[in-house]
Amino acid sequence: MMNFNSATFKAPWMLALVSALTLAGSAHGAELATVQVRAGGNAVTASFDGVVQAVRQTVVAAQVSGAVVTLDVKVGDTVKAGQVLLRLDARAAQQTAAASDAQVQAARASQQAATKEFERQKLLFKQKFISQAALDRAEEQFKATQASVAAQLAGAGAARTTTDFYVVKAPYSAVVSDVPVVLGDMAMPGRPLLTVYDPSALRVSVNVPQTTASRLNGETPVKVELPSRPGTQEWIKPLKTQILPTVDPATHTQELRLDLPAGLPGLTPGIFARVWLNTAVGGDARLYVPKQAIVRRSELTGLYVIGTDGRPALRQVRLGRRDDGQVEVLSGVSAGEHVALDPQAASRIH
Repeated sequence: MMNFNSATFKAPWMLALVSALTLAGSAHGAELATVQVRAGGNAVTASFDGVVQAVRQTVVAAQVSGAVVTLDVKVGDTVKAGQVLLRLDARAAQQTAAASDAQVQAARASQQAATKEFERQKLLFKQKFISQAALDRAEEQFKATQASVAAQLAGAGAARTTTDFYVVKAPYSAVVSDVPVVLGDMAMPGRPLLTVYDPSALRVSVNVPQTTASRLNGETPVKVELPSRPGTQEWIKPLKTQILPTVDPATHTQELRLDLPAGLPGLTPGIFARVWLNTAVGGDARLYVPKQAIVRRSELTGLYVIGTDGRPALRQVRLGRRDDGQVEVLSGVSAGEHVALDPQAASRIH
């Protein structure tokens, strides 16, 4: 979804509202803070609807088969790296590992016997009681026993490693976002058990038209709007902007990713976001005033405009869109005029 508007952001790269605080006097000697409205070229901006994503999100799946016997976390829990999340029934795997350990002990006993026998054969050969062929056969038997022990050790290690697969642990410090299994469910290799994400690394993902993406560069002004956040916290400046090189052949759009600062409260993957891009400069001039200068009285929306005599007079205006503390004035004031920043103070000046 895309909405086009003409707007200015409060940044040095745009010619928009240039505020100069002055003091307007009245006949009674009162002083009033004002702001001068100046016209400039406006930046054509476009808004694109996006979504908050986790830079690091993992679907933890089963590597072995087994019933879920313990489930230690629920959705929304914060876990640390290496923390146990759930356990599968590992009784059969534990028995296999125990059998492998027993086979290793038997192989080591055979190795000890083969070592002693080989030492005796070498002593007999040195005393010329046996032939070279007999010594060679004893050496071959000794080496075969060594190889058998190595194989048994490897098998026992593999069995112990398999038993570790029945204990599912957190790959990193994260928040649990989904638990699609319950106690008693049968886990199968590849079946998702939990989904976790790193809350310290979030980004906004948005698809923009290919023509817009081709004009983006490292100096293109970008702002992220998060309507779900209260008040002034809804506007975020991204830390990094990345445009993916691939183009969707169906929509002819490219994905734009914007990394968000860490530690923003209330943000989770899936939250709606809106990205504002400065796409062009031109068109008619736009006038903006600070939102604190706006007066609302019943059906009247106005500004206290400073006259030639230095006195403020209430004038009705028509407003446009809001943008980061500034409000567009569509009609009612002209470039170069001064308006009062404090409407209540202006209303007391006669």
